[in-house]
Amino acid sequence: MADIQSLKQALSVSPENLPILLMLGHAYLEEFQFDEARETFEKALQLQPGNPVARTEMAQILELEGKSSEAVLRLEQLLGEHPEHAPAWVLKAKILLNESDGKGARQAYNRALEMDASLADDSLLKRIREAGGRQAGSGIAKKADRKPTPMQQGDFQAGAMYDSDFEEEFDGDPFDEDSELEIEFEQNPDSDFDLVGGMEAVKEDIRMKILYPMENRELFEAYGKKAGGGVLLYGPPGCGKTLISRATAGEINAKFLSVGLHQILDMWIGKSEEKLHEIFELARRNAPSVLFFDEVDALAADRKDMRTSAGRTLINQFLAELDRESAGNDGVLVLGATNAPWHLDSAFLRPGRFDRLIFVPPPDEAARTEIVRIMAKGKPVKDLDPASLAKRLKEFSGADIKAAFDQAIEVSLAEAMKSGKIVPVTQKQLVKTSKQIKPSTRRWFESAKNYALYANQSGFYDDILEYLGIQK
Repeated sequence: MADIQSLKQALSVSPENLPILLMLGHAYLEEFQFDEARETFEKALQLQPGNPVARTEMAQILELEGKSSEAVLRLEQLLGEHPEHAPAWVLKAKILLNESDGKGARQAYNRALEMDASLADDSLLKRIREAGGRQAGSGIAKKADRKPTPMQQGDFQAGAMYDSDFEEEFDGDPFDEDSELEIEFEQNPDSDFDLVGGMEAVKEDIRMKILYPMENRELFEAYGKKAGGGVLLYGPPGCGKTLISRATAGEINAKFLSVGLHQILDMWIGKSEEKLHEIFELARRNAPSVLFFDEVDALAADRKDMRTSAGRTLINQFLAELDRESAGNDGVLVLGATNAPWHLDSAFLRPGRFDRLIFVPPPDEAARTEIVRIMAKGKPVKDLDPASLAKRLKEFSGADIKAAFDQAIEVSLAEAMKSGKIVPVTQKQLVKTSKQIKPSTRRWFESAKNYALYANQSGFYDDILEYLGIQK
């Protein structure tokens, strides 16, 4: 925002310039100069009566002056004439929040984001949630718009028993349309491949299997190929599967939605399937989007190991949502991350589901060097030799390297608290703490080696053997 003096000078040259008037009025408002702001917006309304920006700002002034009732009245009139003006909905959400109407605030906030996603405000959303505005509103499919789930279809063979009278009789309806998924899209992931240390082979694999198809959708469609689909990332824990997934969304400028097990599982029969369906519907409506399931083997376990029909029903629902052709997942990239791909039901690995597997190995020496540099940024580190330290961290995962840094920082911090001065973290201290940490990848490879050697008829785990230097 330009400063007030510069805007006044520009306005003296062009006194009827509406954009400059609006910018000046907003600058006054930011400085809490209400009288000057009101006078400026009134001039703007003289030039263009009914201008929604000026009218919204006038309502904002009234709200800041404590005249909430008048502000709401003006907003209602404005939204009646210009329901597409998203900033007015945001202001209405703030006013309703101040009046402790969390639910109404959430509805107004959602309405604003439907029209302009750039208005997303995490701090405002947090306050709305704390005030009771936990309804996802239009962000979640309403009953009338939802596609039937196995429960609603009366899929009794799958064990989804459903009593239609139950909803009406139960106080606190578990299927009420006001129920909410505790889940939000990250509009602009703050990560891309430049912020991921090393992993060049994995990045190139992702570019070929994910990024290029998403960036050249028309070209792929000419060959009958659709963008999106499912990709399974597997490898030892702590090696960056979640980080590379977030970075993938940042690379293609797509919305990122990370889904945890707790956001799906529910005590009510059939409710977990409904939640899973709603999550996929949310991703489809917001395409291009990246839907990320961490520890996906917990949701996609082998049905032979299931003792209850409820678990099988959820797996069936997951399989149906993944089917690219029938589910309409064009533009939705489904990423699953797992440390144990051999525990997945084989149906998840067939074409059209998680049909692309990417092995995410421990970082090599060059990657470890880059990770050390990234870890050292913004910290009081002295005499650091990233390349030399990386050589000592063989078999370390990214999480192991972070643990070494954390322990070294704790030692320096303890000394700093005693002396009252900043005590830098040294190369010597990092080497010492790294010796106290055993690489977490070793145990994983002990198990993975057996699966790759003796349960690998399909060749899914050949990358593990190649990494270990073993020939079949």
